Amino acid sequence: MNSQKIVIPLKTGVQRNYNKLILLDSGFRLGNDIGWHFLTLNGLLKVKNKEGQAVFRKLLLVFFSLIIIFFGYYFLFPNISKLKKETPNKTSFMEYRQREWQEKGKTMRIKQIWVPLSRISPYLIKAVIIAEDDKFWSHEGFDFSAIQKAVEKDLRTRKFRVGGSTISQQLAKNLYFTPSKNLLRKLKEAILTWRIERTLTKKRIIELYLNLVEWGEGIFGIEAASLHYYEKSASALGPEEAARLAVVLPNPRKLNPIGNSRYVVNRAEVIYNIMLKRGIVIPAFEEVMALEEGVEKKGKIESAQEDKGEKSPILPSFEPPKRPGGEEKD
Repeated sequence: MNSQKIVIPLKTGVQRNYNKLILLDSGFRLGNDIGWHFLTLNGLLKVKNKEGQAVFRKLLLVFFSLIIIFFGYYFLFPNISKLKKETPNKTSFMEYRQREWQEKGKTMRIKQIWVPLSRISPYLIKAVIIAEDDKFWSHEGFDFSAIQKAVEKDLRTRKFRVGGSTISQQLAKNLYFTPSKNLLRKLKEAILTWRIERTLTKKRIIELYLNLVEWGEGIFGIEAASLHYYEKSASALGPEEAARLAVVLPNPRKLNPIGNSRYVVNRAEVIYNIMLKRGIVIPAFEEVMALEEGVEKKGKIESAQEDKGEKSPILPSFEPPKRPGGEEKD
């Protein structure tokens, strides 16, 4: 970079030349060969003496030490290992919703029923993974391509929404944080997501997620959601019902799985078709099996009759109704 001369008026009115002075939005940056510069309300103050630099280095050391301690806490606490066997009664997200209801004067309670993964419909498990995190089984907590797309979208809209969260990230948020979106929370969430992936199995992560995620106003977990919307246990959910429940997860308090929202209908159809293509769903499975059993049974009967010299019974033929006057109906 070419050296530039920048003239900066000081508070005293004296002008001095500095080489390559660079100012950041945060208020300061180190310029080459000019020492440390600070932007204050009174003007530009240059700290070039050794004592000033020593003080600043100490302050900088304290600042970074606090950052390390702050984020280091999340590398040690909370205890993720206990989630291997224990089922949390209430999450930080649930407590946040309760505070919201209290502030609004609502008398509501949380509906949540814990069920093991073995008692959740496979259709539901697969529909949720397709809808929320299709690379769940292969990634290590982060889908970097999805994050990149989300960041690019944020830059275009000039809004901090991030998105691109995996199921593991959503679990960390539901367990320990609130819905607030800011960079600090995302950094803490990333640390806990990394720890969750290193500590828990994928099966345990999806089991926790499906039992703790919000599925409507005051409804948490798939068992409570299944009973509320379809009046059946989560183990009895069919593929269409599973697809509809999966697509409302991004905004469960506004979207209704049994409603006629165009988004829910269209998105659920997309999820259902993906399950069809992947062989997760076989259309009219019971009918196909019943037909095959009937054909097989009929073949055995006919074979037995032939062995005995009997003829197969003649089924009555269908005759179209006749019109008045003896004419048949075309």
